[in-house]
Amino acid sequence: MIDNNCRKQILDLIAREVVPAVGCTEPMAVALCVARATEMLGKRPEKITVMLSANILKNAMGVGIPGTGMIGLPIAIALGALIGKSEYQLEVLKDLTPETLEQGKKYMEEGHIDIQLKQGHCDKLYIEAICGALGDQATAIIATGHTHFVYEERNGQVNFDRRGGTAEEGETESVALNMKLVHEFATTAPIDEIRFILKTKEYNLRAAEESIKGNYGHCLGKTMDRPLSHGIFGNTMFSHIISKTASACDARMGGAMIPVMSNSGSGNQGICATNPVAVFAQENENTEEELIRALTLSHLTAIYIKQSLGKLSALCGCVVASIGSSCGITYLMGGQYVDICHAVKNMIANLTGMICDGAKPSCSLKICSGVSTALLSALLAREGKHVTEAEGIIDLDVDRSIHNLTSIGKEAMCATDDMVLNIMTHKKTD
Repeated sequence: MIDNNCRKQILDLIAREVVPAVGCTEPMAVALCVARATEMLGKRPEKITVMLSANILKNAMGVGIPGTGMIGLPIAIALGALIGKSEYQLEVLKDLTPETLEQGKKYMEEGHIDIQLKQGHCDKLYIEAICGALGDQATAIIATGHTHFVYEERNGQVNFDRRGGTAEEGETESVALNMKLVHEFATTAPIDEIRFILKTKEYNLRAAEESIKGNYGHCLGKTMDRPLSHGIFGNTMFSHIISKTASACDARMGGAMIPVMSNSGSGNQGICATNPVAVFAQENENTEEELIRALTLSHLTAIYIKQSLGKLSALCGCVVASIGSSCGITYLMGGQYVDICHAVKNMIANLTGMICDGAKPSCSLKICSGVSTALLSALLAREGKHVTEAEGIIDLDVDRSIHNLTSIGKEAMCATDDMVLNIMTHKKTD
């Protein structure tokens, strides 16, 4: 039985990690940092220097900025300075209008912005914004979390300096999760305490519906709904799950001004942990309580894995979120803890090694791969089939299997991360 203190810590953890975001979280975090530095400066910056970790730079280069029809960091930085409000957190640009967009484009073209790769050792999630005007200068730094300010200074006067720490502002000590605890919490917590998780369904399925009204990204979700696709995949639960998940990703990566519920700092992870579970529950006619518990299981599993993997890594986040959704779907199929562990092992045996080459419209393709595998892994688990410890990186213990996955993503794939960034910054785009 989980004691009250432990349960409260888990609830606080979910509340911190499952939050609304408009647009890709990396450029939004950069805009947030610039907005805060501008607020401290107290005037419109004449010069903005932004220094970023390689992973932030990689994830922000090719993604659409909501409401702008534009791609990349310069417009996000310009708008962060002109209209951004730090109190909005990852919805920092939600006050955007056509008029302020034109102002942002002009500001960007006037050469006020300098974007650099942060030299030397820094956290994989690191953003430093330096804004100057009329002899004044203000600096804000975000690190370890997309909204976690660790340093603020104006004209040499330091407001605070939390560099070197790991806990986010206002954060209480997090409980050490394991798969057994994740499952027990999701299946036994008082239902009214976790009912808030239904917000993820509300936000992320709405994003899928809004996506259909436009042509965002590669239109993968809309393509899955067309007659040719139905002839190949059928007009089935499988095609509906893929379509609703891909559509929300299409909109988010394509720059739609649509909020989604993120997970562990990623909107795509939030979508991937939510929509497959929500659509399956709807078409399988599960009860609301079963849906709430399945969504909680999915999101908390993703949070657990990201605790050891890190917010940003060389491993695609859809791998992690798809493991969560596979657990949620297995539960909705009537699976017990042992089945859920088998689903996790099946997922790790298949998707480990999928690289993250930045946030971009084609993320929807990777999400489809993850969700397809999530469904297959859940089905196999319910049939009593699973990848065993005699195969590859799978261990007898499910938590050690997860650790094997995160060790590869966090440690062994560092050289992969460097190579990916090198390719992305040196390729021809004409």
